[in-house]
Amino acid sequence: MASLWPTFLVLALSASSLVNADDTPTVYEVLQEYDFPIGLLPAGVTSYEFDNSTGKFTVYLNGTCSFKIDSYELKYKSTVKGVLAKDKLSKLSGIQVKVLFLWLSIVKVTRDEDELEFSVGIASANFPVSNFDECPTCGCGFDCEDVDVRKGRLSRRFSSS
Repeated sequence: MASLWPTFLVLALSASSLVNADDTPTVYEVLQEYDFPIGLLPAGVTSYEFDNSTGKFTVYLNGTCSFKIDSYELKYKSTVKGVLAKDKLSKLSGIQVKVLFLWLSIVKVTRDEDELEFSVGIASANFPVSNFDECPTCGCGFDCEDVDVRKGRLSRRFSSS
């Protein structure tokens, strides 16, 4: 009987850690808590770190990720960092947009009601929040076959291209 106790304890601790893991929100849910749509990040985030007290975050992808949305070409590095606050993403690093022939870093995203403003420092552009209701997929953006991927439902199972 005494030899079963350590085995039971290990199983109980394992089950406990599984429950806690399920209670941890996804990075997409964290974005929504701060009034941002899930589509600011592509599907395929493998993990993230977030400090509630400072708002600092780091998001990890399987690798670099690029895709086109309309006339814009976007590129995400395998690590994206920044500071998250209600209606404001600042000090961003790891996300670039191609404008003409130049790759410019997106450094800030702010939300004003139903609009998102993306800033590259010297210039900015506004887009409706509804454009980001779904997650783009690395390699194909929104022109993918699997809708569940874009809605962030299976995001941890897919790899970046």
